[in-house]
Amino acid sequence: MTTATATEVQNNFGKYLKSVQSGDEIIILKNGKEVARLISHDKSVSYLTDSLRGILKGDYDDKAGRAEGMAKYESAD
Repeated sequence: MTTATATEVQNNFGKYLKSVQSGDEIIILKNGKEVARLISHDKSVSYLTDSLRGILKGDYDDKAGRAEGMAKYESAD
């Protein structure tokens, strides 16, 4: 996982896009705070699908689900 400022991403978008295509995640900071996460389409679809399964089954705990999901996808690198 890489962290970059919004200005760095704006000025070097191609570099960061290539990094995401190769499987990296980019955390984008603005004024020192995390404001966005740039991830590949495949990872985003998988994350959303996994989250929806729990909601539809009626056993979804928002905080636990978020922590579990993020751990799963952060370790995928």
